[in-house]
Amino acid sequence: MDRMFRVLAFWTGIFTVMFYIGDMINVALLFLIQTAFFLTVGYLKLSERMYMYLFAAYCTIFFVGFTWYSEFILVPGIGS
Repeated sequence: MDRMFRVLAFWTGIFTVMFYIGDMINVALLFLIQTAFFLTVGYLKLSERMYMYLFAAYCTIFFVGFTWYSEFILVPGIGS
């Protein structure tokens, strides 16, 4: 399970670079923080159960944050 967190760190790192190249600095910083979190947790050598609890907490925080953003911040219909 620790390897999967390192895989998540790799992919969020890739997204960090892509967002930075695309001049989306705020999103790149958000993904950089996620990369650091996943990389740190990936090397902690926790139990499988603790890794599952951490991933469930991460998913819960993400879904609540995304729902809050899409409900209260996002302006629908405004595109580029």
